Amino acid sequence: MSSDGRPALPAWRRTTADERRWPVALAILAAAGFQLSLPDDVVLGSRWLMPLVEVAVLAVLVVANPGRFEREPGWRRTTSLALTALVSVANGAAVVRLVRHLLEGWGADDPGTLLATGGAIWATNVIGFALWYWQFDRGGPSARARGDRTVPDFLFPQMQSRDIDPEWEPTFVDYLYVSFTNATAFSPTDTMPLSRWAKLTMLVQSAVSLAVVALVVARAVNVLR
Repeated sequence: MSSDGRPALPAWRRTTADERRWPVALAILAAAGFQLSLPDDVVLGSRWLMPLVEVAVLAVLVVANPGRFEREPGWRRTTSLALTALVSVANGAAVVRLVRHLLEGWGADDPGTLLATGGAIWATNVIGFALWYWQFDRGGPSARARGDRTVPDFLFPQMQSRDIDPEWEPTFVDYLYVSFTNATAFSPTDTMPLSRWAKLTMLVQSAVSLAVVALVVARAVNVLR
């Protein structure tokens, strides 16, 4: 309760402490590691190129602000979005090349490499879209911490009841969960997209995930037979 007797606003609707950087940094490092594990056949240029660029950009952001996502100047916000785009573009290119190679019969002699490649691309897809959801929901991490926007792009279950912890607010882990469930169920589960951009982004993620899973599994089954 607030001092005047009215119910206090939940944490996600008021100003709170800025989100910590380390979960996002770990996710980006994991994505770079998955990309590094891909064979040269499915990557843009050298398989070292994009992971090294992503780690270098991440290092700039961490050095500039290692602790929390405090009110970000324009250049940091732009650089953060560019880093997310790098992860997605690199993985998108890998998806296109993998699909093309599978249609041409690639992987027939090494099902282990085929499954590992598909798994790495799928996992990077989960991380990449989690970053987009986290970057844009209610204006991004800094805007959410300030409570600038009260209308969410994603409706989490905790937002729908005052009986749940009033100190709860979404962090990167919540968006990673949304991305994972969307990539496995090919549809929203407990968290609903409200804005059109959120719906369309989830649609694209589901389509990419379905293409990778369906083609890789089908090819692996043929090989194992």
